[in-house]
Amino acid sequence: MNLPINSSELELIIPELIMLFGLVAIILIPNLGKASFRIPLTRIHVPVFIGGSRFKSTNNPKLPNQISLIIFISALFFGLTQNSYGPIGETLEVTQFSRLFSLIFIAALLLATIATTHRLPARVNVKPPNDSDSENISIKKIDALIDNRRQVDFHIILIMVGLGMSLMSMATHLFMLFVCIELASLSSYILVAFHKESKIGGEAGMKYFIVGSVASAVGIYGMSLLYLWSGDLSLDALAMKWSESQSVDPLAGIAVGLMLVAFGFKVGAAPFHLAAPDAYSGASSPVAGLLATASKAMGFVALMRILVSVTMPIEGEAFWYTAIAVIAVVTMTWGNLAALTSSNPKRMLAYSSVSHAGYMLAGLAAIGSGLGSEEAIELVLTAIVFHLAVLVIFKFGAFLVLSLLETEGRSHRLEDLHGLARRDPLVAGSMFLFMLSLAGVPPLSGFLSKFLMINGIVNISAGTGASDATSVIDWLSSVEPVFWLAFAIVINSALSMFYYLRIGLVMFFEEPEDSRTLKDAFSLRLAIVVCAILTVIVGIGPLSDSLLEMVAEAINSFVSN
Repeated sequence: MNLPINSSELELIIPELIMLFGLVAIILIPNLGKASFRIPLTRIHVPVFIGGSRFKSTNNPKLPNQISLIIFISALFFGLTQNSYGPIGETLEVTQFSRLFSLIFIAALLLATIATTHRLPARVNVKPPNDSDSENISIKKIDALIDNRRQVDFHIILIMVGLGMSLMSMATHLFMLFVCIELASLSSYILVAFHKESKIGGEAGMKYFIVGSVASAVGIYGMSLLYLWSGDLSLDALAMKWSESQSVDPLAGIAVGLMLVAFGFKVGAAPFHLAAPDAYSGASSPVAGLLATASKAMGFVALMRILVSVTMPIEGEAFWYTAIAVIAVVTMTWGNLAALTSSNPKRMLAYSSVSHAGYMLAGLAAIGSGLGSEEAIELVLTAIVFHLAVLVIFKFGAFLVLSLLETEGRSHRLEDLHGLARRDPLVAGSMFLFMLSLAGVPPLSGFLSKFLMINGIVNISAGTGASDATSVIDWLSSVEPVFWLAFAIVINSALSMFYYLRIGLVMFFEEPEDSRTLKDAFSLRLAIVVCAILTVIVGIGPLSDSLLEMVAEAINSFVSN
């Protein structure tokens, strides 16, 4: 597979090139020093600048985080300002759809980097412990040394996640799509287990790696069967082959089913979600936020490529409609019921992410019913992508609050949120806004995304009820089952109110275990406040129209392709 890329094509992937060159920079710059090479048989020393005693500027342990911030801010800026689109070689294509998701991924990674500024404390002039130190002092010195030593490692992996996700959104070839997903996934497994000294962190990372690897292996086997059936893994070729088939070939159907297992794990759909709660609770909050937003969006891009672009028939019901509908209802219900019983805020948000995956899967199932017009299908796709975009705001915002609590060793118990309003009213108020938006309370952005989803599903099913029905019950008994997907979203959203409001209850009405104010982490606090403001204005302000327009254009490019 040749990838001839010229200069005009390179201009299309400036954000990705920034991350690629940034990856090289973050490896080299922190290692710049006064090292030199002696020419053999002479006394002449030639400076090589790599290794040795590092320069004062490169010896700063905060430097990797600063480089990472510059990389993601630059990539986000060029991604927002880029207006040119087109193919790159034979396996990649930049469209409005791929660029929007690239921006979603980069925005989530930027928030994770900001949170990590305070979550991985980098201290200058840290010294190793000596024999005269007490046990507590020795532990603190070791932790500080570990934090310093791992700054580069963490941000290298973070950039690799960004590269994998961004390239995945541009993939027009199934093999390239899988390779990019695995690049991002393997990196995220390392991030989950990054604090390996913690028993819960190491265990969570191992579980997530094992389950994820098995799911990926199943998906790759499905891909091989699909290649055996079609002889080509280009998405366009697969779509053409599928449309020419008079019926679903058993081999192709099994192949797609196996790939749905892999993508179901990525989005956190039941029953493939079982490792997600442990991963969320064991990982640091910035990493958990990344899994809940960017990783979920990556999975849905893959699902939309396979289910909508390739296997969606021109007329009639898709063969996967019933399976996806059942999975959607089970996922949203299971997620909400499990969240009700959770006393760990991160596990609660993990199950909340499972339920939100169910809402979006319900939208995909409605599309697969074959009942909707082109406009109704585009409305549902817009709702799904809009929901994935705004999740970065309020879902990651909630994890940013937990990141702030983690700086003082909290966030693993519901009691850690007790009395947060008394300790820090601004942070508590922001957290409550995030919870209300997750619950879908108007006029917040979470309400708008759920409303669009429900409206789209109802539009698809609106004309299926008996026109001569004499009562609501008669009409409901005659309507197509796809209507009940919208009903399931409404019921589950109401159910979720109980555990989201419980967070507000303990923050405002319970006594805090610690009366001290939270750590003065300026950049993290600023990110929390910005996310809270966006949660409101993306729901009711002019920014909501701008974002919806951007999403609609992205969906239009997706459908047209």
